[in-house]
Amino acid sequence: MGFDKEASSSSHVIQAPPLPREDTPLLGQPRQLSSQSKTFANIFIAIVGAGVLGLPYTFKKTGWLMGSLMLFSVALLTYYCMMLLVFTRRKLESLHGFSKINSFGDLGFMVCGPLGRFAVDVMIVLAQAGFCVSYLIFIANTLAYVFNADNHTSFLGLSPKTMYLWACFPFQLGLNSIATLTHLAPLSIFADVVDLGVIGVVMVEDVLFFMKNRPVLKAFGGFSVFFYGLGVAVYSFEGVGMILPLELEAKYKDKFGKVLGFCMAFISLLYGAFGFLGYFAFGDETKDIVTTNMGGGLVSTVVQLGLCINLFFTFPLMMNPVYEVVERRFCDSRYCLWLRWVVVLGVSLVALLVPNFADFLSLVGSSVCCALGFVLPASFHLMVFKNELGWNGLILDAAIVVLGVIMAVSGTSSSLMEIFASNV
Repeated sequence: MGFDKEASSSSHVIQAPPLPREDTPLLGQPRQLSSQSKTFANIFIAIVGAGVLGLPYTFKKTGWLMGSLMLFSVALLTYYCMMLLVFTRRKLESLHGFSKINSFGDLGFMVCGPLGRFAVDVMIVLAQAGFCVSYLIFIANTLAYVFNADNHTSFLGLSPKTMYLWACFPFQLGLNSIATLTHLAPLSIFADVVDLGVIGVVMVEDVLFFMKNRPVLKAFGGFSVFFYGLGVAVYSFEGVGMILPLELEAKYKDKFGKVLGFCMAFISLLYGAFGFLGYFAFGDETKDIVTTNMGGGLVSTVVQLGLCINLFFTFPLMMNPVYEVVERRFCDSRYCLWLRWVVVLGVSLVALLVPNFADFLSLVGSSVCCALGFVLPASFHLMVFKNELGWNGLILDAAIVVLGVIMAVSGTSSSLMEIFASNV
């Protein structure tokens, strides 16, 4: 089964339900398309996030060889499922003669009707909110480590982590009250530039620590942590919700698959090197947020505060898809201030209940991201191409669905056990 072969149209016509009517002019402004280099940059921004910081701790639990194999396997499977979404969209659009599927939710509606859109909406809300929970955990834990490492006294009965999280809360209410995030968009690019700088600095520090300490390392951590590691790996590559909009804006759509593949390969190597070097530097002393292993020097403090600042401003950008869904479903797509504030409050409360950054990455990656990244793309592809796929294609799509379900169930239970064990 080849991707190019699948992308072609055939005599089979799927009876897709019509999309809800939108009052769109027939002659609108032409869409400004992205070059290959800009498409690469957009894909990189959509995928790379805070999840990379938990990879060294994951390698500690799984072993460096087992962690590396899982990371590259997840990257390959994620790329394949992203392309399944692209070809499914192209197939459906070829049947209607014009482009009307702009998002993952639109694709779900075309394939399964309101139920398909609802499933995608729920998964996107949980995934995006989960990312933001991890941001708050990182910010609160890091600030507590930087400013209260030697002082564990509470303030008004609040732990340092809780105090810093609630200190961020009113400012997040203000940022998330902005109806349009156009003015915050440059901060997202700034965040990724800082991420690359931080990754580079941390990797150099890792090499220096390894040359000095040479800790004892393990290659395999055992089957009990297999699904835990898979969850973190899936989380790290989660960007499936942005693939269809990015492909729609690509100028050279016939080369989108190659650009996506090259970007995924580059990110995989970057992630692998970061996790590998982080674990090699600190061994069993590797912490859930690897930057806290760097000590209390000036470089370490600047790196950690820089990450906190850009994750703080990335929070409202990542919450934007959540607001789009909840306002569409509860407020007829109208801006609703109190609903946004309730959502921010809920995300903050969840962040208070989860003590460990990497454990939460694994939970979100195992539960929501497995369904959004593997189960739904393979299911939609199977439904649209079922009369054209050979037995190999049918078995492959079905196997991905089953694998995604197994990973979600097993990984979720493993992550919950780790979280509960941390709370004991």
